[in-house]
Amino acid sequence: MNANPILLQKKYARVVERFSEKAGISLDDALDFFYRSEIYCFIRDGVSDMHCMSDDYLADELIAEYEEKLRRAGAAPQSSS
Repeated sequence: MNANPILLQKKYARVVERFSEKAGISLDDALDFFYRSEIYCFIRDGVSDMHCMSDDYLADELIAEYEEKLRRAGAAPQSSS
């Protein structure tokens, strides 16, 4: 199922903001990572109705993907204190 594009844009903004807060990274870095993430592709393509998941859930999924990419690159994730 595909969601309304305007509603998706608002969803993206909320998820990116929450991801930025939880991961302790700038909004610019969060936005850049989001648009390159698998999670974004899943939401955009309507996979498993990901757009219906809560903003916090999607932010947590982004953090997991972010930390995995950092591990693969050999960098330690930033702590979010």
